[in-house]
Amino acid sequence: MKPRLLISALALVIPLLLPAQVRDDQFKRDAFSQNYADSTDQAQRDSSQLFNFREYFGGLAHKRPASLKTLFMGSTVFIGGEQVYNRQYWKLPLVYGGIGAGIGLGIHFNTQYHTTGEEKYKDYRSYAYGAAGLVYWATLLDGVYSYRSNRSPDPAKSTLYSLLLPGLGQLYNGEFWKVPLYWGLIGGGVYFYTNNSRNYHRFKDIYDLATSEDPDVEKPPIPAQTALYYRDVYRRYRDYSVLATAVFYLLQIIDADVFAYMQDFEVSDDIALRVQPTLIDIPYAMTPTMGLRIGLRF
Repeated sequence: MKPRLLISALALVIPLLLPAQVRDDQFKRDAFSQNYADSTDQAQRDSSQLFNFREYFGGLAHKRPASLKTLFMGSTVFIGGEQVYNRQYWKLPLVYGGIGAGIGLGIHFNTQYHTTGEEKYKDYRSYAYGAAGLVYWATLLDGVYSYRSNRSPDPAKSTLYSLLLPGLGQLYNGEFWKVPLYWGLIGGGVYFYTNNSRNYHRFKDIYDLATSEDPDVEKPPIPAQTALYYRDVYRRYRDYSVLATAVFYLLQIIDADVFAYMQDFEVSDDIALRVQPTLIDIPYAMTPTMGLRIGLRF
């Protein structure tokens, strides 16, 4: 369930959030104007492309700059691409060695488990695959950290930080007070998922025993209908917990991206409200109409 949830969350976040970084410069040029529809053909092509192969491989060859979005998406498949772009070649043996060792040991322990049937090899297999996944995750995080940006904070970095580790984007933005808030929300969702899942399986087993036709099976003290009711209740609560956890996870990613972008907007401490009389031209009226003009300076 957890791997499927992680994959589904990544599949939702990457298409929805990363293209917004491509349109960031265009939005800044058009902000507070009426030119939202006036974009060049190149800007339209860039915003419609989720991944640009020419930009990615041109960046790896150091022939052209590449955006962090393109590098990140490419490096999820072509592992180590971010390190190549950042000219940190010495990290590649660590990356490939760590991932290769984890996968190799996982295959070895999996063979031992199927050969001997000992449970310890099953645990060793999980640890080995987990270590390989940890190296893969650290490689992506290192690539985001090492990327040189002209903006501080960079919305792309903030978004990817929160995508890789909840709360890290808020730390990058300097909003430290939000970290325990999001960790508490996500941790609460995980806790309720675990608790509801455990109760779901408990009443599911009770229901299976209560409806078993095997005469040698001892009937539980809870009736089948009661077990069925609680099984369905906890299954529904479990699904709600998954949904809530996914919503909180996506919310902290969006929060990191928006607040990183909004830090470019400066608000002056000199706030003034001006009210003055004015003349309002009304279509088809013979003379202008008196009115008030209200202006807020900030």
